[in-house]
Amino acid sequence: MRSGVIAKKMGMTRIFTDGGEHVPVTVLLLDDCQVVAHRTAERDGYLALQLGAGLAKVKNTTKAQRGHFAVAKVEPKHEIVEFRVGEKEIVPVGARFSADHFIPGQFVDVTGTSQGKGFAGAMKRHNFGGLRATHGVSVSHRSHGSTGNRQDPGKVFKNKRMAGHMGDVRVTTQNLKVVRTDVERGVIMVEGAVPGSKGGWILVRDAVKKPLPKEAPLPGGFKLPGADAAPAAAAESTEG
Repeated sequence: MRSGVIAKKMGMTRIFTDGGEHVPVTVLLLDDCQVVAHRTAERDGYLALQLGAGLAKVKNTTKAQRGHFAVAKVEPKHEIVEFRVGEKEIVPVGARFSADHFIPGQFVDVTGTSQGKGFAGAMKRHNFGGLRATHGVSVSHRSHGSTGNRQDPGKVFKNKRMAGHMGDVRVTTQNLKVVRTDVERGVIMVEGAVPGSKGGWILVRDAVKKPLPKEAPLPGGFKLPGADAAPAAAAESTEG
């Protein structure tokens, strides 16, 4: 079980296939997604990776959080999420995930907070049909009608679908196909819509109902700290 990643929803666009068909896609950006800490079975009772994404201002970070990030030698993060992993999928602390963690054609599950709609009626919130347009119905055509029973039980049951606050809940959309990835820009494009507003944080995992492609990197697609500087230093030493 590989780790997921934390991405930022940038919006929707479309790309064209070789056959000329357009595919609607959601653009997800990996904004400095790094491993901050490990959760071990001996100490915590389970195996997991703690990931952080986005940069947070130091003045808005508590002293305890600054110490936690200092141990990992990473900058303060805006978002912190844990992903359960197996023993073979442990990624070193400080590693930065890249877009090639997912490959085009594979399926992923995405989790985000849906857009808040405020107070909504039963027709918009639950797709009710409303009351009749005639035969004694006046004013209350879009109401949800009766909500209770008779004197027994004499109450409205819990979780009865009624008007109320709509949206702003945690939603998971399963089996979205990865259409394209851009490692240099840290962009992942998935087919279809993703819950959440522009700029919202999205969790992207391997689909639980689809097999993981054999080409998917294990334990994942990432870069270790200092990996970009190492080739440059080697080149300078050979020139000298």
